[in-house]
Amino acid sequence: MTESRHLTVSIDRPAAAVYAYVRDPAHLPEWAAGLAGGIRRERGEWVADSPMGRVLVRFVPVNEYGVLDHDVVLPDGTTTTNPLRVLADGPDRSDVVFTARRQPAMTDEEWAADTDAITADLGTLKRVLEAG
Repeated sequence: MTESRHLTVSIDRPAAAVYAYVRDPAHLPEWAAGLAGGIRRERGEWVADSPMGRVLVRFVPVNEYGVLDHDVVLPDGTTTTNPLRVLADGPDRSDVVFTARRQPAMTDEEWAADTDAITADLGTLKRVLEAG
């Protein structure tokens, strides 16, 4: 069984606004450090430059439930599914919940670094959205 952690940030913005921003892969370099190298459309797919090399990013279809699950396809073909949700907390506030899943070969140090990086990205997302 895979170890999981739910990493959450509260954002003082309506859930619909947060969802719309996060849903657009073009915004990923503004808040997701692992994809800060840029993202672009190639042959109908979102392609990003990451520290691991060229990766594909595929979001679930637009939906009314705040679900932003997405797959990241690594250069070696490995696919990592990342559950991501935007939950309304009243009319002007929302929670973003990212479920981090420990990969089978990760050491304790790598797992800690991965969850720390995701937590930092969520903090950046909060700052970006609350500033704009």
